[in-house]
Amino acid sequence: THATKATRIMSSPLFEDDDDTFNSNHNNQNSRWQRLYEHKLETLLKEPSVDYRHSAEKLSILVKSGLLEFTDLTRNPERFFLAHRLLVRKGFEQGPGFSIRFTVEYNLFGGTVLELGNDRQRMSLQAMRERGELGCFALTEKLAGVNSGLIVQTTCTWSQREKRFTLQTPSESARKIWISQGLVATRAVVIAELIVRGRNHGPHAFLVNMRKQRLGPLIPNIKVGDMGDKTTGNDLDNAWIEFNSVKLPYSALLDRHNGIDVRTGAYVQKSAGTNNERHLTNMDRIGQRLYTGRVAVAQGAHEFRKRLFHKTKAFADQKETWGFSEKNNGARENAADIASSSAAAAASATNKRFGARRRSKYDPIAAVTAMHERGPPLSQVPQLRQLFIVAKEQEMKMDAFLVNVERKLCASLRKKERASKALVEAIAAAKILAVEDAIDLTHRLRQETGSYALMAHTGFEHSDFLICCKFAEGDSRILELKLARDRVKTPNVNERESERVAREKLVEGLRADQTQGRTIQKAWRRRWREAYDLAEIAARAIVDDWNEQSDAEHNAGQILSRL
Repeated sequence: THATKATRIMSSPLFEDDDDTFNSNHNNQNSRWQRLYEHKLETLLKEPSVDYRHSAEKLSILVKSGLLEFTDLTRNPERFFLAHRLLVRKGFEQGPGFSIRFTVEYNLFGGTVLELGNDRQRMSLQAMRERGELGCFALTEKLAGVNSGLIVQTTCTWSQREKRFTLQTPSESARKIWISQGLVATRAVVIAELIVRGRNHGPHAFLVNMRKQRLGPLIPNIKVGDMGDKTTGNDLDNAWIEFNSVKLPYSALLDRHNGIDVRTGAYVQKSAGTNNERHLTNMDRIGQRLYTGRVAVAQGAHEFRKRLFHKTKAFADQKETWGFSEKNNGARENAADIASSSAAAAASATNKRFGARRRSKYDPIAAVTAMHERGPPLSQVPQLRQLFIVAKEQEMKMDAFLVNVERKLCASLRKKERASKALVEAIAAAKILAVEDAIDLTHRLRQETGSYALMAHTGFEHSDFLICCKFAEGDSRILELKLARDRVKTPNVNERESERVAREKLVEGLRADQTQGRTIQKAWRRRWREAYDLAEIAARAIVDDWNEQSDAEHNAGQILSRL
């Protein structure tokens, strides 16, 4: 399993701490934490939420329990990711609403404050947790968001005279939309263009009070509305939010890295990049949360489809199929004819002897059933059996890859280092393939299980969760195009033959289009199939490369342990 693979890798001598006592205590603490956390989830998720308010109240209870701290994202990231996986497993039958609410709370809202907030702002998270207050992350707008390159139209203008900001939604198209937990949040991280002295300094994050207290009325000049019913996850509120000249104190700006000199009104850049890397903008740093979110999304999609296949196979293993006895060599071909002629003859004889009013006791169904014997279970039908085999093989490969990616990302988070290019690509590959494979395999499974796939409480009714995963934390299509463009610009050093062929095909097509006078943008649009083909091949090569590297490290660890 995923957890077993993780334990094996992390217990390798290459990753052991010199202090065995520390490791033992740490493992004991994690085991105890997991038992407590799972028990809490079982209690909270015992019954489905009746509406989004009920679901929000459950999360408030979980947050207030302190079983998972906001700071676990960097201090104990393994626990952070495990908490997400356990939630998908425990809440499988109830749909994705609560797990999406959970990751918005801890990753997007809390994680952004941890990354961009000053000491006081980060400490305010602890006070929120103790009060059970919830937050939301307001980035996406009607005409702006991840697909637009994180460009937003909402503005936040600094007034040096008033020493405060004015947060403004300039038009209906600039409304924040699809904001998970937006109807119940006490505070929101709002992404808006920072305007200082008439100059636009780009998107910045602001910690905005939506209410003075949990479940209290909205702050004046803030409007919210429901985005409407969804095909699944209706226990999660998705809101549109509008700000009409909302006044904010300077303390609302998450200014750990960039801020304003309140004395002069000048924009101040507090941290600069090293000689070897460019300065990280606020949006770059916000994007760091997308990395952790993408891993959580990939793991969530992967766990969902594992649970779906496990539950469906359990049903298919006990579902009998029709079979006929082979004792009568002609029974299989002639059963229907025999039953039909026998029934007719019996009916005729009965009518002659007793009259038409008396009903024949001869049962043609029983005649056929007598020749019936138990057939193989549904899971052994050839096409379904093969699908289970293919799914298991892909599951094991993705399990190993996700463990490797999580391990590297956790190390980066603990050290508070910027993720390497290789890690960023691996995270993108994880998000792309874990979600796409889950969508593909779930669709194929649905085709082969008949009416079972139409029934409630099977898990199929929540499969649209995977569509949410596809566009959450960076649309998969955008990630694919980015991967293809990077490969065209700089081929992989260890490029495999299939990747080389796909890359050269795309490059040749782009050159031909430009030779014919098309712009590079039109050329990319024309060659979209080749671009997506290259992206998938490159992503699968990344998975194989990382798994092979992990196996090499494990083998090296085994050798060292025997020396």
